[in-house]
Amino acid sequence: MTTRSITRRSVVGGIAAGLVAAPAIVRSQQVFTAYPFRLGVAAGEPAADGFVIWTKLAPDPLNEHGGMPMAPVAVDWQVAADERFGSIVARGTMIARPELGHAVHVEVSGLLPARPYWYRFSVGRERSIRGRARTLPLAGAPTGRVRFAVAGCQHYEDGLFTAHRHLAAEDIDFVYHYGDYIYEGRSSPVPVGYDGRSRRFVREHEGQLLFDLADYRRRYAQYKLDPDLQAAHASAAWFCTFDDHEVENNWVDEIDQAGGPPEIFALRRAAAFQAYYEHMPFRRAAFPGPNGMQIYRRAAVGDLLDVHLLDTRQHRSDQPCDDGFKPRCDGWADRKATVLGARQEAWLDAALKAKRARWNALAQQIMVMPLDRRTGDEPKPLRNMDSWGAYDIPRERLLAKLGGLGNAVVLTGDEHQNFAGELRTQAGTGEAVAVEFVGTSISSGGDGADRRTGADRILLENPFLKYSNDRRGYLVCDVAPDRWQTAVRVVERVTTPDAPIATAATITVEHGRTELHLS
Repeated sequence: MTTRSITRRSVVGGIAAGLVAAPAIVRSQQVFTAYPFRLGVAAGEPAADGFVIWTKLAPDPLNEHGGMPMAPVAVDWQVAADERFGSIVARGTMIARPELGHAVHVEVSGLLPARPYWYRFSVGRERSIRGRARTLPLAGAPTGRVRFAVAGCQHYEDGLFTAHRHLAAEDIDFVYHYGDYIYEGRSSPVPVGYDGRSRRFVREHEGQLLFDLADYRRRYAQYKLDPDLQAAHASAAWFCTFDDHEVENNWVDEIDQAGGPPEIFALRRAAAFQAYYEHMPFRRAAFPGPNGMQIYRRAAVGDLLDVHLLDTRQHRSDQPCDDGFKPRCDGWADRKATVLGARQEAWLDAALKAKRARWNALAQQIMVMPLDRRTGDEPKPLRNMDSWGAYDIPRERLLAKLGGLGNAVVLTGDEHQNFAGELRTQAGTGEAVAVEFVGTSISSGGDGADRRTGADRILLENPFLKYSNDRRGYLVCDVAPDRWQTAVRVVERVTTPDAPIATAATITVEHGRTELHLS
């Protein structure tokens, strides 16, 4: 990497540092046969002094190697204090390497806290669109408010990414994406809904079921070509975590859904992780290796909010009862079971005991509330074996860590519905120690409805559950010292374009309380 600093504050890190000699680089005189920035730009991992900026050179995104030559390419980047780039505060050159699909990850630091910046990339005469990212307040600094979005589960075939276009227009500080950025399945030209009926066909996946690196790269390229997703990325910095479909449905550790040889699945998982890293604005600390990806981490937002980004896939024991929605089996109470793994649990425990911020947000992927999933005449309670509901002992350990704080909010995805409820000990019958907001999907599940069939029964069987909604969309969390307010933002449909956005509910939690107030 070569770097040209124009201020003493500008410090750049990146994976290409010191690895490429100038003669081996395709320099800026390179003339592309097509626009190379077709996958857009993104920022991520905001901190008080900077963030990561990302792009990926791909003049022919769905073709082999994205239409790029198998050679390193020098990419120039700029960060400015204004959207016209009249005041450039940092600039440099990063090497886009073929080993990483010509992805570029620039770790920009030396910026001022709690303010917006704009960034862009160029190669020769070619220039990317500009993106916007905001730095966080200094850790521990007095902070009166933070506003951020929670989104995820964006199945390309199930619907358009209209919600992302609306998210791009929100006045927010950052986005938390809870996973299922892509879906790994082959095309389903006759889609079937949750009710077993055929749904409107919207658009189809390129390629077959994903197994190797080329497969995963092509699928990410198809998703990132979506202009609404590009707009959402360009509007704010994202904190990203994966769930299951970035690899395979309901995988955990080195266990796939079909129960195949772990060493074979490990190869598939490694390919999926590499493609995920290549397409997300991650820091070098998340670089995939033999032991997977370091995906759990923490972000401090002044003295107001600690965001604990968790990993509920890599360190989890196998789902009990052979997965699915099942009645009680012995595996529910397995004392050796784990969701986070011992190291991550200890890390989280230490952070919560430090009590550094006014609020604690646990940003993770699978529902903590142990919902009884009965919607009809089932004689026994059902739970989702892929949620915390199937892990009684680990869930009680987690809730014990939250007891007495009076400031814990769990942010979840995966369910393709909006839920809000109280987190109570003793399988939902004991003391309320926190609240949980479950965000719906961007498109997974199709258009949806205000209330899914059977939702009334679920509300009846689960008194700790206070709200449900089956539209597509995202959450907007508005956090102040004395209250946390979550707006449930929904679109009417995703099967046809340009659906308007609306607020289905606004749910408020007072600091020191675990009660939800709906309006």
